Amino acid sequence: MNVLVCVKRVPMTGGRISLTPDEQEIDVSYLGFTVSPHEECAVEEAVRLVEAHGGSTTVLTLGPQEAVEQLRDAMATGVDRGVLLETDGEDWDPIATTEAIVERIRVEQDAGTVFDVLLFGNEAADSGDYQVGIRVAYALGMPCVTGVKELEVKDGEAVAKREAGGGREVFRVPLPAVFTVREGINLPRYPSVPGRLKAKQKPLERVRPERRTGGPQKVRLVLPEEHRTEVEVLGNGPDAAPKVVELLRRIGVLSA
Repeated sequence: MNVLVCVKRVPMTGGRISLTPDEQEIDVSYLGFTVSPHEECAVEEAVRLVEAHGGSTTVLTLGPQEAVEQLRDAMATGVDRGVLLETDGEDWDPIATTEAIVERIRVEQDAGTVFDVLLFGNEAADSGDYQVGIRVAYALGMPCVTGVKELEVKDGEAVAKREAGGGREVFRVPLPAVFTVREGINLPRYPSVPGRLKAKQKPLERVRPERRTGGPQKVRLVLPEEHRTEVEVLGNGPDAAPKVVELLRRIGVLSA
């Protein structure tokens, strides 16, 4: 079984986001980078599938040269090889991203590597567009199940389950197929020191894809308005008690 898992380099959640002066890019001067929790689970699921059924795993990302770090992290957890579709760092829209991934998959097929299972995170942690996995499946003519929380593979088909309306939907699809997985499908392992050392020896191919236009065109980025909060110190110790009572009356908790 050959498994391809696609990830995306994104800013670490919780970091303060600021924009470049021209409002075209995120200022990454003081940001760390990672992949989304969904994609961490996709990497873990790829490794588990090959551990259970044999075969090989490939991790792929489209991004700048620095995204090698995320590929090496995936390989340190057990993925066999990596492919970087290297860009100049500018974010690509879902249509351009899909075309680059599909083109690479077809190159792999022509070279004799046919992927049985293609795994994506359910959505990117930064853009949250939910599109790339579905677009790749459509372009390749493969079945696709999104939001997967449980995946079993046996005898050339897969059973995928996802949450729906307080229950679960169950899909039985033939392979090859595309699955977008959600956080919680498994508990990801994290790179160990021996794993990182082994990852440095694993093959990593760099390809510079041609960007094709046709998707939405970015005009500028806008940060959402921050929700500010105010704190009023009523006093210290017993002296604050009258002010607390007055505040409770003002907001209607106590009656006069």
